[in-house]
Amino acid sequence: MERGLGGGAQEVITTSITRFRDVLNFAEPYGRAANNGEVVTVTPTSVMIVDDHAVVRSGLAAFLHIFEDFELAGEAASGGEAIRLAQALQPDVVLMDLVMPEMDGATATRKVLDVCPTARVIALTSFVEADLVPRVLDAGATSYLLKNVSIDELVAAIRAATAGRRTLAPEAVQILVEQSQRRAPAANDLSARESDVLRLMVEGLRNSEIADRLIIARSTVKFHVSSILGKLGVGTRTEAVSLALQSRMLA
Repeated sequence: MERGLGGGAQEVITTSITRFRDVLNFAEPYGRAANNGEVVTVTPTSVMIVDDHAVVRSGLAAFLHIFEDFELAGEAASGGEAIRLAQALQPDVVLMDLVMPEMDGATATRKVLDVCPTARVIALTSFVEADLVPRVLDAGATSYLLKNVSIDELVAAIRAATAGRRTLAPEAVQILVEQSQRRAPAANDLSARESDVLRLMVEGLRNSEIADRLIIARSTVKFHVSSILGKLGVGTRTEAVSLALQSRMLA
C-alpha cells in the first residue's frame, strides 16, 4: 500500500481544492457561445477514479465536481473493481493509482484498456521508480503524474489526455531520458514511413489512430512499430518515444 496518502497527498489535494474554490468564479464556463449568442452545451468528460485509499478518492471526486466539463463516472478501490467498472461505464479518462494490493496499476491499466479501449489512463501516484514509469506507459497509460500535482496541472492533464496528448511529470521524463541515454540512436536507419509512424507515436497516438491518420492497415502499423523498435535497439514503444525526444531525431 502506498504510504503517506492519508496525510501528504490528501493534504495537497484538499489544500488545492480549497484554494481553487476561492477563485471558482474564474473557472472556464461550461459550453460555448454559438453565433446567435446561445450557449451550446458540451458533453462533459467522464472520469473514473481508481485508488485503494478512500480519502484520496473522495478528494479527487470533490475536485471533479468543481468543473462543469468533468463528470465523475465512478470510483474503484482495486484493479479488479476498476476493470469491471470500466467495462460497464466506458469512461473517457481513468485516474489510476499504481501501487495497490492484489493488482498493481500497470496491470490494471492494461486490463482496463482491454475492456475500454477508448479510455485515456492517467497514472496518478506518489512514487517515481525507474521500472514503474515505463511499465505503466507501455501498458497504455497516456500520462504519468505525481499526487502533489496542482489543480491547474491536473485539469490540463485530463483535458490533454482527452485530446490524446501526453503529460509527464518532470521526474518521469528524467527517468525516460536516463534510460534512453544508455542506447545509441539510429534515426538514419528509419524509412520515411517509419519516421512518420514514430512521429505519431511521440504524439501519443495508438496503433489504430496511427493507421487512421496515415490511411494504412493496423497490421502495417504494427509491423512498422516492430521495425522501429528493432532499428532503435529498444524493447518498448515508450523507450522509442523517449529516445526520439531525447535525441531530437525527428527535428
